[in-house]
Amino acid sequence: MTTLLRFTLVAGLLAAGPTFAKVSADEAAKLGKSLTPVGATAAASADGSIPAWEGGLTKAPPCFEGEGARYCDPFPDDKPLLTITSKNLGEHKARLTPGQVALFEKYPDSYSMKVYKTRRTFANPQFIYDATAKNATSATLGGNGEALQGAITGIPFPIPQNGHEVIWNHKVRYRDSGVRRWNNQFAVTTAGDYNLVKIQEDAFFVYNQPDVDPASLNNKILYFLQLTTEPARLAGTILLVHETMDQVKEPRGAWQYNPGQRRLRRAPNIAYDNPGTASDGLRTNDQLDMFNGAMDRYQWKLVGKKEIYVPGNSYAIHSDKLKYRDVMRKGHINQDYARYELRRVWVVDSFVKPGVNHLYKRRTFYVDEDSWQIVAVDVYDQRDQMWRVQEGHHVIAYDKPYQLPVLETVYDLQSARYLVMAANNEDEETTTRKFSVEDFSPTSVSKLATK
Repeated sequence: MTTLLRFTLVAGLLAAGPTFAKVSADEAAKLGKSLTPVGATAAASADGSIPAWEGGLTKAPPCFEGEGARYCDPFPDDKPLLTITSKNLGEHKARLTPGQVALFEKYPDSYSMKVYKTRRTFANPQFIYDATAKNATSATLGGNGEALQGAITGIPFPIPQNGHEVIWNHKVRYRDSGVRRWNNQFAVTTAGDYNLVKIQEDAFFVYNQPDVDPASLNNKILYFLQLTTEPARLAGTILLVHETMDQVKEPRGAWQYNPGQRRLRRAPNIAYDNPGTASDGLRTNDQLDMFNGAMDRYQWKLVGKKEIYVPGNSYAIHSDKLKYRDVMRKGHINQDYARYELRRVWVVDSFVKPGVNHLYKRRTFYVDEDSWQIVAVDVYDQRDQMWRVQEGHHVIAYDKPYQLPVLETVYDLQSARYLVMAANNEDEETTTRKFSVEDFSPTSVSKLATK
């Protein structure tokens, strides 16, 4: 039985609730063979349009100037294979998400998608592959899917059996050991104007450290520190988050510092559908990084795999030769700089549980099989109408290597506004940083805030 057929059959059983069982040693032995070391199908697609994975991009191109420099485009001579517009939309709907189709229908005169040759550039360090192989037969979920157990460092569920496992893979995918980045945020009006909020973020991915002792993690996956530097009315605002591995035992810890109050306070509302920091109401807290946090307000269903056009190798839109004004346009980002490729993605549907509230009644997630990164999300309102559409653009940080998000969008179809996050074209590139847990303690952050 093929892996894809197995999941298609299993998916039909998941509506009644998730099952959490380890995969067999025989199934795990496929990793690094018929499956990539993190669980993607290694072979090419039937027609060859998706090539076989051959190890990914692990060597920097000649244009790269070294640590801290901009990740330049290793494929500058690639030309689009096709361009999708509202005029030829019908020919390509089968390889688009409902949300993408809605964008073409909302902006028929301006929205387009340039589709390029698929390049399977994803790669991770060997220690991630080794840890993933161990996790495959040891990782489980407790607490109805909210507690990750028996996994460390690598992808916990490279051969997933349910929607919970796919989303956990996204949440703990390797993103370097520690990074500093500019997560600049742009709330774009119906006229195409925008308000820029400059946000510096530090993240310490303790789960992903090589040879880490799980007992030493103190139930933490990552530590996150966000500092707003502009505009002046928000400058000095700080958000501190301790994300947990067993969210039943210990929910996310969050603190917020407001310069006007001059005090770091607990912030339990930094979660779920509360408004995201300075987002002008265009995203919820759990939409940062496409999705983050607890999953307990939803029922999750693994639908299976599908071949669709999604953002990939987005070096052009990440270029420091672009100004922010070059990227932001009326209705949507400048699609001339966006690169789409045909990829295999895992499709996961989520539905709000009976008796539980969330701003979004339903969300469909499209998760890149190579990287486990969510690359698109369709978001529905309480009337089951398409409300918002998310896309995640990314590159391979080929000197590390890992997949680096470089621009995220949240399109609000009902208000004709949208939000851009994670762009840093006019600022420094994301860099590796060495952190300690103490750097993210409330005491240390309080001292930082009052300097």
